[in-house]
Formats: sequence, structure tokens, C-alpha cells
Amino acid sequence: MRKILIDQHTNIPLGTHKFQNPRLTAGGAMRASVKLDRLETIWFNTGTQCNIECVNCYIQSSPTNDRLSYLTLDEVRKLLDEVASLQLATREIAFTGGEPFMNPHFMDMVYLALSRGFEVLVLTNAMQPLQRPKVQKDLLAAAAKFGHHLTIRVSLDHYLKDQHETERGVGSYEVTLTGIDWLSRHGFQIHLAGRNCWSEDEAELRAGYRALVSQRGWCVDTENPAELVIFPELDEQYDVPEITTECWSSLGIDPSSMMCATSRMVVKRRGDDVPQITPCTLLPYDKQFNMGTTLKESLTTTQGAIENGSVRLNHPHCAKFCVLGGGSCSVEG
Repeated sequence: MRKILIDQHTNIPLGTHKFQNPRLTAGGAMRASVKLDRLETIWFNTGTQCNIECVNCYIQSSPTNDRLSYLTLDEVRKLLDEVASLQLATREIAFTGGEPFMNPHFMDMVYLALSRGFEVLVLTNAMQPLQRPKVQKDLLAAAAKFGHHLTIRVSLDHYLKDQHETERGVGSYEVTLTGIDWLSRHGFQIHLAGRNCWSEDEAELRAGYRALVSQRGWCVDTENPAELVIFPELDEQYDVPEITTECWSSLGIDPSSMMCATSRMVVKRRGDDVPQITPCTLLPYDKQFNMGTTLKESLTTTQGAIENGSVRLNHPHCAKFCVLGGGSCSVEG
């Protein structure tokens, strides 16, 4: 029998009326919010275009999707300048897409961030865009100067070919392994990102990745959740409970451990003249999470699901991906 999630405040099934009111849940409870504790990481979405089209890409990246335009080097520089002028405690600059290496200005952005003293994290599929000779030459130059301040996180959805290619298409597995082999051979700091959408539990997944890593000779600690990240599937139609203010204590979760307590995301939507600040990587299109066009503005703005710079958790991704992680503040019936 299907388990139905019940709102603890009204004891009625929740469904289509959830995530409508930024302040209140469907059951009338006060919606949880997260304030910015410290801006440790700024994510830049370099654009939604990608060399492949995955089955369950949360951002619908593809060779033709330009809903998020390519960021420019000047746009990244302007925001890094603002980090300095506001004296923010930002230590990490992270880049995602789409496939970041498709942005023609991307390696200049990486070099700029590294030269400013930031740790840099790059999310990539390690396929053809990364494997171009010019890109690899630039990567080697950055690594030679900045060493382990640069981390490359490669999306390897599963350690087995068939499962990975179910998501990413026929032929994608070996091309990705070739890219990781190159990164490993040249001493890059590599992390992996997999998906938890098969029948295995996390221990089985990590054991499978461990065998592959050992076979290929990669330097990745598969027991370290930072070096092998296992992501849940993200489906906005999946029925999840809404997070109320009472959930923090009932789940034993500190709001400051949420992504939006320490991170902000920069996107440039098609048709916009300037980039927009949003709370996190998972909400690039939902305009109720707009926080302004500058970091300073994002600290105090109030509109939609944002109140004085705090983020009200008015989206299924907030519940499933960030808060619950196997826990629940609902009653199962």
C-alpha cells in the first residue's frame, strides 16, 4: 500500500495544495525558513547548455537549452569584487551548468577565482568539452599554479555502465571514464557524484564505486561523503511533506546546516540583462526565490519566498533534497 504523507498539524493528506504559500503550509502551520549564517560558497551557473541530455536532469540541460545564458567573465569578476568590498567570508567559488566547459569564457573564470585566493569546485561530466586539447592545456596550467585549490567533481551516475547510460545515453560511460582517467593521471583532485535511484542502499553503492575506483587507480575516498556524493533523485512532482518551524526540533536538524545557510547561486536567465542571485543550485528558474542582482541586495531583500534575506522553504526540493535526507517530520499512514 502506498504510504501517504500526513501533515502533523491537520492530520489530513497533503497533495496538490502544498508549497503554494511562502509563509504557511497547506495545513496552516508556519513554514520553516533559513537565514544566511555565513556566505561560504558562491555558485555560478555558467549556462544550461550541455553536450548531452540526461533523462532526469533537474535543470533540463541539453545541447539546445539556453534558458540560462552563458555568464561572462566580467559578470563573474563584478561579483568577486563585491565579495571583497563587502568583506564576506566566502572561501569557495563553485561552477556548475549545463556543462561548464561549454562556456567559451569558463577557464578564464576558473583562473580568476583561483587567482583571488578562493577554493574552486567545478562540476562536469568530464566528456568531450573537458577533453579538448586547449581546455586540458588550460587546466594543467591552472593546476600547476594553484595545486589542490582546484577540485573537479565528475558526474558518474553509477559505477556500472548500463545504469549510468540509462541516465546519460549510449556511449557516455566510457567517454566519462576516459576523462576521469586523464584527470587522475595528471594529479587533479577528483570527487565523484552518483545517484541514489536504483535498488541499492548507500553502503552497496559506495562498495561498487570503491571497486571501480580501485580498478582504475583513481585517488578518491569513496567512504568520504565529500569525495563521493550520492544525490537523491529530484522530482518536483514527488509527494514530500512541507517543512514547518517545528520540524527543526522534531528532526534534530540545525537550520544552519542547510545549503542556503552558507551558499548563494548566480544565474543569468535568458532575456535578462544582468545575473540574478538565488538561494541555491536547485532553484534556478523559480522567480519566487529571486534575491536581487547584487550580493549586497541579496542580504536584505524581501519578495516571494525571500524575507529580509532569509529563505522560506517553499519548494519540494527544499524538503526532499536538503532537509529530510531519510528523515521525516510527517506521520506515515
